Amino acid sequence: MFNFVIRRLIYAVPTIFAVSIISFWIIQLPPGDFMTTLMADWASQGGAVEQGTVAALRERYGLDQPIYIQYYKWMAGIVTSGDFGLSFEYGRPVAELIWGRLGYSFLLAVLTLCFAWAVAIPIGIFSAVRQYSIGDYFTTFLAFIFLALPNFVLALAVMYVVSTYFGKSVGGLFSPEYADASWSLGRVWDLITHIWLPVVVIGTGSLAALLRIMRANLLDELRKPYVTTARAKGLSELKLLIRYPVRIALNPLISAIGWILPAAVSAEILVSVVMSLPTTGPLLLRALLSQDMYLAGSLILLISVLTIIGTLISDILLALADPRIRLQ
Repeated sequence: MFNFVIRRLIYAVPTIFAVSIISFWIIQLPPGDFMTTLMADWASQGGAVEQGTVAALRERYGLDQPIYIQYYKWMAGIVTSGDFGLSFEYGRPVAELIWGRLGYSFLLAVLTLCFAWAVAIPIGIFSAVRQYSIGDYFTTFLAFIFLALPNFVLALAVMYVVSTYFGKSVGGLFSPEYADASWSLGRVWDLITHIWLPVVVIGTGSLAALLRIMRANLLDELRKPYVTTARAKGLSELKLLIRYPVRIALNPLISAIGWILPAAVSAEILVSVVMSLPTTGPLLLRALLSQDMYLAGSLILLISVLTIIGTLISDILLALADPRIRLQ
């Protein structure tokens, strides 16, 4: 197991390097750069734009250099000192802007994963065991509804219902009195009372997908000969279900960690805008619109790293859960 983890960590290094190149290249794809966007904003507001000022700003931010030089300086700063560069739009180091928001995004992603698993596994088992029952049809209908419904539309609907019929504030992760307060038990409780709503909204899509995966895989396992043999030996239905087919049917759900974590972070972009959440979503959207390349590139890189971490976690959990994978 130790050698397996070490190999995975070694493979992750060139993968992260390749992802960083692709991230930086993607940011450079739109025509122009941050100064082009800034000039367009000045012109739309009726301001005069002097070419000398623009040239000086391009030189100051290093935008007049070739792309490989810009990439080298960016990566050198990250590797040597953890410096992700300077945000052009905010005029602040990227690290100061993203670390606090990244913590909330990661917390939302983890809670979303836990919520999806906690609901999808028991309902998926029920659907498979009671195939073609009213309950199975009902859960299948809800799963398809949540798969088809965009998260931000669900966020708008839930916010309206909670605000109109329960009279509670649903914007942000904190009440106004705790928004800028220091951490305390009161602030933690306030976060708990607010965070459940975005977790449910973001988690519905993943929940519906995992439910269908669990149902399909468990149905496949229940039809295999070893289940019939275990029944013939007198094993109780519940003990048989938990010990063998459910354990094997969980493998695809465990492997799904690699895409659910980054998918939750990506899915919360529009939900964060709608619900005014202090996460990386609105920051990434604004950085892409303004071509703030170091800020956008850093966020894309961190989301990609989260994918690699999620894949590593799922591989380790699969090896622990299934002896066949350990032996191979």
